[in-house]
Amino acid sequence: MPNYTDLKRIHDPVKRKRIVRGLRALQAGMNADGGAIPPKSANDTLLLASWNLREFDSGKYAYRNEEAYHYIAEIIDRFDIVALQEVRKSLYPLQQLKRMLGSWWDFLVTDVTLGRAGNSERMAFLYDRRKVDFTGLAAELVLDEVIALADRELQLARSPYIAGFRAGWAYFTLVTVHIYYGKGVPVDERRLAEITALAKTIAKNSGDFSSANVYAPDAVPKRDNLLLLGDFNIFNRKDVTMEALTAAGFRVPDALQSIPGSNVAKDKHYDQIAYYKELRSMKPTGRAGVFDFYEHVYREDQEADYAAERQEKPGRSFRDWRSYQMSDHLLMWVEFQVNDSEAYLDQLAG
Repeated sequence: MPNYTDLKRIHDPVKRKRIVRGLRALQAGMNADGGAIPPKSANDTLLLASWNLREFDSGKYAYRNEEAYHYIAEIIDRFDIVALQEVRKSLYPLQQLKRMLGSWWDFLVTDVTLGRAGNSERMAFLYDRRKVDFTGLAAELVLDEVIALADRELQLARSPYIAGFRAGWAYFTLVTVHIYYGKGVPVDERRLAEITALAKTIAKNSGDFSSANVYAPDAVPKRDNLLLLGDFNIFNRKDVTMEALTAAGFRVPDALQSIPGSNVAKDKHYDQIAYYKELRSMKPTGRAGVFDFYEHVYREDQEADYAAERQEKPGRSFRDWRSYQMSDHLLMWVEFQVNDSEAYLDQLAG
């Protein structure tokens, strides 16, 4: 569990009690029947999540307060590794989360994306070192061929972040992305071009992304598990933007294909988690979902409780303001089995 000692430093008893109620509500929601997030295991499973944390943390509608950090840490602590998008210039948010989550958590983070389209964003991986080992592979992807549109040639607006990890028997490489949004239509020209170019490039070079152990200088590393995840700004699973992923060989786990959208209204499928072709020593358990934290904290019936916090920068509405405390994206997650010991013993036994 996260470190709750900071709660003692909140001298306003009303606010402190509200945060405690919120933490308990989140815990109950994550444990609830039907939509529960499974508990962590020591060796058997990997809980992987992706979360676009809106403007984390630009201070656009005031910086996130301690209440929001407690809630975000409580949610992240439920997982083994989380890919984060929209991390902004300051590293304080990641450092604060690490302090709250505990010394056994760590993070990897990119530099700041330059250029107007990149919005001065970073991408990051937060992971629990008790379960997940970083293998040493970390890179930002640059396309080998530029994206040619009618009036210009472009690279990806935000460089995808690649990192290699190991959990249980599984080596896996994660590629997290935040694809260009553009116009508020299902198929924006640049958005489609970015997804298409990214998926084809990753697929074409998939063998070079393995960070599995190599035992001889001339040996070819075994292909590990390659997963693409993040904010693709895909409106609908039937759009050509989604087809660009699947046509390149990426597969969305079955359990993720029937869940609601990952925006707050749950009608857009912006976020995706997909693996390339097949998995080794790693298979979906059938449990996955999006976690709607607004059912438990910053609820609409609590708007009056936050009148004081909103005085300086109230936002256009309570819904808008709270999205800069939590996010305008829901967290997406999937569980994998990573204990391959039984299959290995069966193989040895013949």
